[in-house]
Amino acid sequence: MALARSGGGGPTAADFLLVVGDDHAVLEAHGMLGLDVPPILGFSQAGAGGFLATVGIDEMEKAVRLLSTGTFELEEAPRLMVEADSQRLNPAINDVAVFPWRSATLMEYTLSVQGEFMWRDYADGVVVATPIGSTAYALSAGGPLLHQRANALVVVAVNSMDVTRRPLVVPLSAEIRIADIASTSRCYIIVDGVRRVKVTDEVRIYGAPKPLRFVRILSASSLAERTAKKIELAQELLKMPPSAKLVLKVLQQEGSLSYRDVVEKTLLPERTARLALSLLVEKGLVKRRAMLGDARRHVYSVA
Repeated sequence: MALARSGGGGPTAADFLLVVGDDHAVLEAHGMLGLDVPPILGFSQAGAGGFLATVGIDEMEKAVRLLSTGTFELEEAPRLMVEADSQRLNPAINDVAVFPWRSATLMEYTLSVQGEFMWRDYADGVVVATPIGSTAYALSAGGPLLHQRANALVVVAVNSMDVTRRPLVVPLSAEIRIADIASTSRCYIIVDGVRRVKVTDEVRIYGAPKPLRFVRILSASSLAERTAKKIELAQELLKMPPSAKLVLKVLQQEGSLSYRDVVEKTLLPERTARLALSLLVEKGLVKRRAMLGDARRHVYSVA
């Protein structure tokens, strides 16, 4: 992560925030800086075509030249403010999820929008996503695809016990309240898949007063191209066996895990977990890298 400044001052005085890594790195950098973040330009080490990190690392020199000459556009994306039991957290770009700590454990909760009771549900969890986040975990959980410039949010119950439960699209200006949270396992709020905070009773979610701005240079992939890639990935996910979907969900919730961690958290047989990981890696949905301390062992994370 690097802050490009034209003058002195703190992070808010910077002209741009340059992030090298992948989409996950962009989410982590945003989570560190809070509400006041300069426009972000993400460089993907895997090449162009990311959804947040849209420029390949090999194009960094060209991108910096374009920044210096003003040859770029700013793309705004709404964010979510989050309060967990009255504790305010840093805003979310993609989504806010509430899940029990132990996978495959039901959670009971009530959902209200603008003070109006919507439903009481028993589910694996619930996800509230922005338009840009509607193409992430919410989509794989059965949610609709929102246009990035839509003034709306989507609420998706994950594996609800009510087979008639459908995703709910609400105005961006609405306050969403997830309350009366109960489970046999402790529950957590997961913000953008990178920040985790314990919650005991209630979560409040509402639109942030300031949108996030992304720098889009001329060589970056278009919104249509990024959306098409997300749809392609979602179609691949539909073909996956339930074990692979469970493993992917756990990795989305927990972050990077070893093979043993995956077996422990999913409660899948070892052979089933191994086959699920192999399939997810083969399809490009999960990436595998060697552990720093032991090259014979690997860590898995969402690609």
